[in-house]
Amino acid sequence: MRVLVTGGAGFIGGHSCRMLRERGHEVAAIDDLSSGRRENVPEGIALHVLDARGAMLVALLERFRPEAVLHLAAQMDVRRSVAEPLFDASVNVLGTLNALDASRRAGVRRFVLASSGGAIYGEQETFPAAESHPRRPASPYGVSKLCAEEYCEHYARAHGISALSLRYANVYGPAQNPHGEAGVVAIFLHRMLAGQAPIINGDGEQTRDYVHVDDVARMNCDAVKSTVSGALNVGTGRETSVNDLAKMLAGAAGWTEPIAHGPEKPGEQRRSVVDARAAKAKLGWEPRIPLENGLAQTAEWFRAHR
Repeated sequence: MRVLVTGGAGFIGGHSCRMLRERGHEVAAIDDLSSGRRENVPEGIALHVLDARGAMLVALLERFRPEAVLHLAAQMDVRRSVAEPLFDASVNVLGTLNALDASRRAGVRRFVLASSGGAIYGEQETFPAAESHPRRPASPYGVSKLCAEEYCEHYARAHGISALSLRYANVYGPAQNPHGEAGVVAIFLHRMLAGQAPIINGDGEQTRDYVHVDDVARMNCDAVKSTVSGALNVGTGRETSVNDLAKMLAGAAGWTEPIAHGPEKPGEQRRSVVDARAAKAKLGWEPRIPLENGLAQTAEWFRAHR
């Protein structure tokens, strides 16, 4: 299968490109390198440097004629979405719409969108949240991802594209950029290993569902081959507070100093954890990497690449 990965030089994109190729697919990647890095793209996979919002994407799709598009290109920083909601919508809404319409023109059969579980559900009523949970985004980022999902649904109805939105929990793992991409695991490890004290926003009792990037990339690979439509959560169903995460990271990184607390950040949810049982029922997917093992592996990667 020919697969085009937008945002292919990003953290999740690089791991997904590698795994897709390992499964025998012909893969091409696009990225504007605003946060992605060339070294994330495995050797032998063509990287086209372009913006997913532009006309060059349409031309590339018409040349490459992929059978599936894995759309990972996004503005993924919740705090930036609060500060710059127009930019957030430009990337996440218009970028997705451009990718969908280019896919329609090129005869793409399968479109898989990287969405967000926690950001779309907002402050949860039930824990973990299933796909049927009310969608009440607490940030412009969540609103833009929900809008992107609705465009996928529209193109499925109006144009027959097989579309699936994957609602990721908090993704972490080796090669995550502690500067250009949101991710408390990468930020804390980078600071601890550099001898700089990490700072917990607020009281640290806010919780998240941390899922390893290899598990997410495996889901992406399964999704492009499937015909499942709608939306699926991609997470572990396990809530971990930032305080507990910091303790685990300190142990993995050998950090022994106290960890300071700073002010709360706007747009941040209190609790977020997703129910991924539907992903297991429909695609046979479930997370394989326990958090403690994944954090230790990630710390080793950061230590080796300081």
